[in-house]
Formats: sequence, structure tokens, C-alpha cells
Amino acid sequence: MIAPLPDAHPRAVVLLSGGLDSATTLAIARKAGFECYCLSFDYSQRHRAELDAAARVARVIGAREHRVLRLDLGQFGGSALTDRAIALPVDGVQPGIPATYVPARNTIMLSLALAWAEVLGSRDIFVGVNAVDYSGYPDCRPDYIAAFEMMANLATKAAVEGAWLTIHAPLIDLRKAEIVRRGVALGVDYRLTVSCYQADSDGRACGVCDSCRLRREGFAAAGVADPTRYAA
Repeated sequence: MIAPLPDAHPRAVVLLSGGLDSATTLAIARKAGFECYCLSFDYSQRHRAELDAAARVARVIGAREHRVLRLDLGQFGGSALTDRAIALPVDGVQPGIPATYVPARNTIMLSLALAWAEVLGSRDIFVGVNAVDYSGYPDCRPDYIAAFEMMANLATKAAVEGAWLTIHAPLIDLRKAEIVRRGVALGVDYRLTVSCYQADSDGRACGVCDSCRLRREGFAAAGVADPTRYAA
């Protein structure tokens, strides 16, 4: 159970990709009473349709503000999501860290969320990482989130002056089906979301990338009709 701070409307920065997990996380933060400032990133990813989805989700769920930052991680490459010369895995989720891992992505995004939180006077950041039904990314693990929170509280003026910051990862221990059920209970309209790593310009999913497979399996296991629009 996430308990908001005793202020009437405590502020939280919410990392919002436009996918299923981040939409659910935003709904959880709103339900807990936070005034939500959503942060999305245009980082030269293949699936930029997710940015349109993030805007829809922020508007419908009720973010106080939504910003999109431009970061050209494609200059570094090293991931199938930012370098089209690297093949996107489509043969099913395999053990190990997949080619869709983006080097240092969550560290970069959480650091920028931290900067905005300090400016806003916020002591809470929400992120929709998951360490159960996910693709094996090392920056989605509980130990990583705990370590980042510790670093944040060593590195910021706010924390040194007593405003301790908390990184909330409310989905981190949930199966995808549990996430779907949680979102449905909160009224999340998953038709607004895009999770596919190679969604087309209209936001239609490929159905075969790791993210699509995990999403589809989650709806099936939850016993909830899959509202995803597929390209074929």
C-alpha cells in the first residue's frame, strides 16, 4: 500500500512511457492522492508511437503536467530499440538480457526525473519497472531501484536538507496478469496504451516482439479481453 505524504496534494514525478505498466503506475499514484507530473522521453526509439500513447494516458488519467524530453540515445546505439542495424528479437522471450536492452536507460531517465522532482519540491518518483514478467533488463530489479534511491538521497540538496526522496516501483513484484487486473480495477483504459517495440505510426502492434508477447499473455492469464490493436 502506497501512502502519500501528509500534504493535501503531494507532488510526484511519474515516468510515463505510454505502455501498459507505466499507465497502471500512473493510475496507482493518482489513486494514492498524488498530484502527478509525468515525464516521457523521445530517445530515438523505434516505437515512437508510444509518445502519442503517453500523451493520451496522461490526459485521461489526470496528470497535472506532462513533459516529453528529447534524448538522442541513437547516437550511442547498442540496442535494437535505438539502432536499426541490430535485429529486433521476434522469436519469443529468451533467457538472458535481450538486444532490446538500452544501455543505462533507466538510470538516465530516473536521474532526469530526480532533477525535476527536486525543482518541484516532490519527494516521490514513480516508475513502472517489473522484475517478474519482463525481458531480463538489469535496471528493472529491486536491488537497482533501492540503490538508485540511496544514491538520490546522497546526491541532492533536498535530501541533505531533510527532504528524503522515495522511488516507488509498485509493479516490481507483480505478474503481468496481476498488473492487468490492478489496472482494470483502477479503471485504466488499456486501449490508450502502446507497448509494442515496433508499433506502426498508428500505434498498431506487431504481435511478435517480446513486449507484445508478454502483454498478450498477461491479458490471457488475467482473463481480460485484449484490447490491443494489431497490424495483422
